[in-house]
Amino acid sequence: MTLSDATAHLSPERWEQANRLLIRKAIAEFAHERLFTPEPLGDDKYVIRSDDALTRYRFTAKRLRLDHWQVDADSISRHRDGTELPLNALDFFIELRTALGLSDEILPVYLEEISSTLSGTCYKLTKPAIPAAELSRSGFQEIETGMTEGHPCFVANNGRLGFGVHEYLSYAPETASPVRLVWLAASKERAAFTAGAGIDYESFFRAELGQETLERFDRKLRDQGLDPEDYLLIPAHPWQWWNKLSVTFAAEVAQRHLVCLGEGDDEYLAQQSIRTFFNQSDPAKHYVKTALSVINMGFMRGLSAAYMEATPAINDWLANLIDTDETLKSTGLTIIRERAAVGYRHLEYEAATDRYSPYRKMLAALWRESPVPSLAEGEQLATMASLLHTDRDGASFAGALIERSGLTPAEWLRGYLHAYLTPLLHSFYMYDLVFMPHGENVILVLKDGVVQRAIFKDIAEEIAVMDPDAVLPPTVERLRVEVPDDQKLLSIFTDVFDCFFRFLSANLVTEGLVDEETFWGAVAECVNAYQEATPQLADKFKQFDMFAPEFSRSCLNRLQLRDNEQMVDLADPAGALQLVGTLKNPIA
Repeated sequence: MTLSDATAHLSPERWEQANRLLIRKAIAEFAHERLFTPEPLGDDKYVIRSDDALTRYRFTAKRLRLDHWQVDADSISRHRDGTELPLNALDFFIELRTALGLSDEILPVYLEEISSTLSGTCYKLTKPAIPAAELSRSGFQEIETGMTEGHPCFVANNGRLGFGVHEYLSYAPETASPVRLVWLAASKERAAFTAGAGIDYESFFRAELGQETLERFDRKLRDQGLDPEDYLLIPAHPWQWWNKLSVTFAAEVAQRHLVCLGEGDDEYLAQQSIRTFFNQSDPAKHYVKTALSVINMGFMRGLSAAYMEATPAINDWLANLIDTDETLKSTGLTIIRERAAVGYRHLEYEAATDRYSPYRKMLAALWRESPVPSLAEGEQLATMASLLHTDRDGASFAGALIERSGLTPAEWLRGYLHAYLTPLLHSFYMYDLVFMPHGENVILVLKDGVVQRAIFKDIAEEIAVMDPDAVLPPTVERLRVEVPDDQKLLSIFTDVFDCFFRFLSANLVTEGLVDEETFWGAVAECVNAYQEATPQLADKFKQFDMFAPEFSRSCLNRLQLRDNEQMVDLADPAGALQLVGTLKNPIA
C-alpha cells in the first residue's frame, strides 16, 4: 500500500456526505436527549442556534413517539450573517460546545473521535452499495461486515482512538480483512485458565489449534530452554501485541514471563464489537474475544484478567437456568456460552492501580461458542443490529426481511418480539435478571426472512441480578447489583424501547411499512400475552408496570460528552445514569 492509498477513501465528496450524515444524527440524538431544543418554524421545519446565537442550523424533521426526531439529512443547512455555510461536523461541536457540556479537556479528544468516525463513514461509502434486499439473503459474516452505522444512539460511535489508518484497514469490521491472532505463552505463575463444566485445557486447545500448531509452539519454547509445562497459551489482538504488550509489558517479555510464539494458522474476522473475532477458517470453532487497549465509545476496550476467572462458571449457571425454565425454552432462547477464559496478571501494574484500571485489562481472552453448528436446514444468522441497517436508497434490512417473509409487518413483528422481548420480560420478572440486549449482543436465527429464535451473547460482562435476596452460587455472586426500584425497569424501557425499538419503528414508519400504532401495538400485545401466560407473577407486574404512563429519559451521549474514556463508573453503574426528564411510554 502506498502512502496515498491509505487515505484514498478521504475525498471531498465523501467527506461532505459523511459530515451531513453525522450532523443529522447529532441533531436527532441531542434533541432527543434535550441537550438543545429545536425551535419550530412550522411545516415540520426547525432551527437550532449556536451558543453565541449567530449560527443557525435549519432542517426538516418528523416527530415520532419516544420523542424521536426523524431528521431529513438533505434538508439540513447552516447559516451565519445571512450566508449559507458548508456543513462541518467539527464546527458543529465547537459552535454548540456549551450546550453540549463539552469541557476544554474533553472537546479536542471528542473531536478526534468524531474525525475517526467520519473517516470510517468515508471508507464505508467506497464499498459497493448493496441493496438491503440482497444483504438480507447474505451469509452471517457478510451481514456483520455490511453494517454501516454502529450504535444507533451514540454520535461518536466509531472513535477507535489508537488505530492508525493501516490498522483501521486491517482490523475494523467493515474492512472485512482476515486477521491472524498472535499467540503468547504466559507463565503459570502470572496467568490463569478457567473453563466451563466438562472442558479441560489440553483437549480444548487441541480442538482449537490442532496438534501440529501446538507442537510448533512447544518447540519454540524448548528452543529457548523453556519448559512448555510452565506456560499457558493466550491469544492477543495483533494491535495489542505491537502497540502495548511488546512495549508496556517489556519487563514480562524480557524475563520470559511472556513469550511470543507467532501467529496462529486460522483466519478470523473482526465483529461489530471490534475486539471479538469469528473463525472464518472453521466457522464451527469458537469466537475469540481479546483485550484491545483502544478507546471506543466511552471505554478503553480492555479485558479484565480478574473478571475472566468467573466467566465460564457464570455462563454455565445462566445456560442451566434457561434450560430448566419452560417459558424461556418456549421462546427458543439460547445463549452462546463463553466456555473458557484466560487472563494474565501484571503484578507491578496491579500494585500501582485499583481494580478498574485499564492497566489491569491489557492481556486476557475468552472463547465463546459459535452459533453456526446450532443451525437447522434452511436457517441463517444475522446480528440483530442489522434490523436497524438501511441501504443508500433508504431501504431497511428489516423491511427486506418482512418482504421476503410474505407476512404482514404486524405478523412478522409478533414472531420477532416473541423471540426477543418475551425472554427479556421473563428474565426480569421471574429472576430479577437483566441483559444488555442491544443489537450487537443478540443474534437472530432467520428462516425465509422470519425470526425463528434469538441467541443472546456477551453474557458474563453484561448481565446483572437486581434482587438483593437472590441465592447465587459463590462464583456468580459478582452479578449482583444494587439498583433502586424506580430504575429497575429502565433495563427494558431504556435498553430495548428507547435504544432499539425507537429506531426500528422509525425506519419502518419512514418506509411506509407500518404506522406507529401498529408497531407499538405489537409490542403491547407481546407484553400482554406474556403477562396473561404467567399470572403467578401478577404482583410483580403491578410493582414494575410495563404500562406506566412515562419513564425516566436516560441519556447516553451525555455520558460520553462528559467523559469519553470512562463513561460509567463500573463500581456503580446505576449511579452513573444521566436521567433528564421523562419519556411518554409508547405502550401506556
